[in-house]
Amino acid sequence: MNCGEAWKKSTGNPSIIVAVMDEGVMWPHPDLEANMWVNEDEIFKSDKDNDGNGYNGDVYGYNFAEMTPVISWSHERDTGHGTHVAGTIAAVNNNGIGVSGIAGGSGSNDGVKIMSVQIFSGQFGVNQYNEARAIKYAADNGAVILQCSWGYNSSLSDPSSSMRGYVNDEHWARHCPLEKEALDYFIHNAGSPNGPIDGGLAIFAAGNEYAAAAGYPGAYGDFICVSAMDAGFMPASYTNYGRGVDIMAPGGDSDYHKTVAGSILSTMPPALTGGTGYGYMDGTSMACPHVSGVAALGLSYATKLRKKFTANQFKDLLLQSTRSLEPHFPINKLYYKFFSLAGESNPVLMELDKYYAGKVGAGMIDAGKLLTLVENNGVTLDLPNMYVALGVDNKQTIDLSLFFDGGKSLTFKAESANPKIASVSIQGSKLIITGNAIGTTAYTVTASDGKKQVAEITVRRNANGNGWL
Repeated sequence: MNCGEAWKKSTGNPSIIVAVMDEGVMWPHPDLEANMWVNEDEIFKSDKDNDGNGYNGDVYGYNFAEMTPVISWSHERDTGHGTHVAGTIAAVNNNGIGVSGIAGGSGSNDGVKIMSVQIFSGQFGVNQYNEARAIKYAADNGAVILQCSWGYNSSLSDPSSSMRGYVNDEHWARHCPLEKEALDYFIHNAGSPNGPIDGGLAIFAAGNEYAAAAGYPGAYGDFICVSAMDAGFMPASYTNYGRGVDIMAPGGDSDYHKTVAGSILSTMPPALTGGTGYGYMDGTSMACPHVSGVAALGLSYATKLRKKFTANQFKDLLLQSTRSLEPHFPINKLYYKFFSLAGESNPVLMELDKYYAGKVGAGMIDAGKLLTLVENNGVTLDLPNMYVALGVDNKQTIDLSLFFDGGKSLTFKAESANPKIASVSIQGSKLIITGNAIGTTAYTVTASDGKKQVAEITVRRNANGNGWL
């Protein structure tokens, strides 16, 4: 996946939040805790909504499966799936333990952040109403990537072993209108004007039925749908392919490699792994977070460069950031279905020519290519013009490190051209704006390296929620 080249440019950024919509993420895991999203305005297990976002005690995310702020990972039938997915994206790097996350930082508290948006808990799962609430929660609380290693069966899955899923976009949208509306909300309303992306990315697993069409919701064209490859750069024996698949990433294949070590190693709750805290899994569920991690790494680099993209623009860059797998395909692949149970007693022939002509998407995700494309695309973020509502109770805050080369290594000074209209002050790298009278005035910010930017503040009786023009 060319992460080594990408890490020379960026290893992550804590302003980028990935919502893991899955089983609960074990937030105190020693290889994850430093990269967990923390709602600093909340109190753990509080029965009050201290930050006013509509959810009590949501410090690390929210458990929508049981409608409680307590994220769980140890109920009967919990598998560690959400914790495993989270480790692929953002396990802490350079800490001397476990595994490395794709966007886990350099070991200096600079990885991307994982928000646990729990929709499965043991035998419990969300209904579509609470699923929609979960998706909206992720968007409204800062997530820009929705990591979804779940979905319905393929419409072309074997009917003798699984129920077939939705056949096309219209069929899915008609039967799951609330789910579609919530996902549309995420891709159009996540992100912020002071960040690297307007809108959000919804990234889904393609499914594991070895069927010639991806399952929904991932197959829907506005989302990113991920199929799985093995360590030999061949399609995994279980992966869905064909219609609806956009891109491929490592998902493991223990039936082909004839060992669990042919799967993906990542973080797990220690109770499920004999105390080690790490374990192997394979599936398009494991491929999906590789793409989410690379996307998070690309947005981290965009933040460093002060680059801005629409969600569609960044999705296009992601799908261009691939390497063709077809040169690695032999004609056939032999694997042993259910190897862990039956050994080599059931060899199955997999005719790989069925996967040619783009049937596994654009190719294998390449992190190095994405970061190069980020360098050469997008627009530069400049200090924004602001709308501010009148009064000290309506102050607006800007993180100035996002708008100056050098970021948080700089110090800043700020001046309002007319403090009677709007006053400005500095707290660390944050600019605080207070509207004092209706009108418009310029404000100037000067960084410690001498760079200066000028923009406008307009004070109104009322303004929108984030103040951005």
